[in-house]
Amino acid sequence: MTINQTPLTLYEQDFQKWIEQTIQQLETRDYESLDIKHLVEELIDLGKSEKNALESNVMILLAHLLKVFVQSDAPETMKNSWYRSIIEHRERVIKALDDTPSLHNYLPTIVETAYSRGRKIAIKEGKIASFGVRIPQEHEYPNSCPFSVEQILDEDFFGRLKLD
Repeated sequence: MTINQTPLTLYEQDFQKWIEQTIQQLETRDYESLDIKHLVEELIDLGKSEKNALESNVMILLAHLLKVFVQSDAPETMKNSWYRSIIEHRERVIKALDDTPSLHNYLPTIVETAYSRGRKIAIKEGKIASFGVRIPQEHEYPNSCPFSVEQILDEDFFGRLKLD
């Protein structure tokens, strides 16, 4: 440390130790010693992280629902891969909503935001189709989400059909 440098805080030196200390201070009600500034930053980031994870899973879910929707003529082997991805990412979305019910309030906005990114993924992946698979035109992918929130969360909905 040079003369003009400010000493590093525990938060800056050792994040894990800062967490442990903060937990201990909260448990012992030592509110005077809490690093409120960094605690608030971390809580804000935690909320953003949960929303970002939900949006990421919705984006992939929508991309694969859209691929089934647009490329219904694709071989079953391709569609089966998309179905598996739909099942996995839908389960992640449902778990996030079960774990944090207040995220339901953000779901319509997240679907709107994630759809354009999911559409972009579906278009790009559609363009690299091979083995005689029809390459869809960009205009075949709807500009706005063709699925309702209920369909997106419906564990039996797969773009165009419900599986038994």
